[in-house]
Amino acid sequence: MKGLTISQVAREANVNIETIRYYERRGLISEPPRTESGYRKFPQEVVKDIKFIKRTQDLGFTLEEIKSLLAVSKDQKFRSEEMHDFATSKMKEIETKIHDLHQMKTLLEDLAEKCPGSGISKRECPIIENFEGVN
Repeated sequence: MKGLTISQVAREANVNIETIRYYERRGLISEPPRTESGYRKFPQEVVKDIKFIKRTQDLGFTLEEIKSLLAVSKDQKFRSEEMHDFATSKMKEIETKIHDLHQMKTLLEDLAEKCPGSGISKRECPIIENFEGVN
């Protein structure tokens, strides 16, 4: 039986063996056929799939989103519009997160500026007061 062992896949995809098993459990990659002795024999394309998964994770996609992206990318009736929609939707989500993070940073900067740093009691601390909703 032709194919790659799990350690060969891990080496070629630059991931841990447990990562491969996890992706298999989550349904991101198919369970490969096994030899008579029970060893998995992965097709070569699984390396490409794992690299796809890792790259899309790096871009902030969830495993459920990645499962959908993989399905679209493998569909015989591939429609680039779907990939475009995935990308633009993720960009909007990232923009919202950036906005929220900027607001959080601004608030923390303001609180840090109000804090004398030392010499005050806990109940006088403007940061704790804000976190407790006192002001």
